[in-house]
Amino acid sequence: MTQHLLQLSGVTKSFGSNHVLRGVDIDVAPGKSLVVLGGSGSGKSVILKNTLGLMTPDAGKIYFDGKDVTRDQGKARDAMRARIGMLFQSAALFDSLTIWENVAFRLLNADGMKRKDAKEHAIATMKQVRLGSDVADLTPAEISGGMQKRVGLARAIASKPDLIFFDEPTTGLDPITADAINDLIIEQTKALGAAAVSITHDMASARKIADEIAFLFDGKIIWRGPAADIDHSGNEYVDQFVNGRAEGPIQPAL
Repeated sequence: MTQHLLQLSGVTKSFGSNHVLRGVDIDVAPGKSLVVLGGSGSGKSVILKNTLGLMTPDAGKIYFDGKDVTRDQGKARDAMRARIGMLFQSAALFDSLTIWENVAFRLLNADGMKRKDAKEHAIATMKQVRLGSDVADLTPAEISGGMQKRVGLARAIASKPDLIFFDEPTTGLDPITADAINDLIIEQTKALGAAAVSITHDMASARKIADEIAFLFDGKIIWRGPAADIDHSGNEYVDQFVNGRAEGPIQPAL
């Protein structure tokens, strides 16, 4: 049986009377890519925040590499985060830092790497995502949105993580640039042998980068299966979402 690198079991999270997660069960094994699909406000980002320890579940368990990390804080949580990379929605780069300093942020600030070595490592990592050394000393404002997303990906893989989270990785990109980012995500996660968990509502991205897709609705995973099965899931909620229909069991968030 494959050992899960990450496993959420019965995770719940409420904010007052708003029950966002109602018993979420997901898992991902090393080298596998799981995409969590769901509409806006369905709780996808709350799953990420609970996993990373930015929030604590009301109930349920979170396991990382077989260890219960649900309530870990301090050094124990830092040890877990050291093995995780994250590509944030809209890249979330630091405006006041150069491109290479953004890529090497963890190496400089958590790992204590010397600036000269960190810059060399950052430039080498940038090349992996098709960014030349000529942009290393620029600031985020001086490069395009697609390039910013590639910088974010380079930062996510710079420390060679075991698990990478992708938060809406293609948001705000045109279809051609989005497809190029999807290709880079596949290429780099496979090169690392990392597990990947992506949250998105972009069907083109989900189809391309996922080994498996899980669909989140009303605080629970109501369907999960191979990406190739998404078009014949047999689930009316999934079918409505995949085909982008206003009519169906899911009410539009107007």
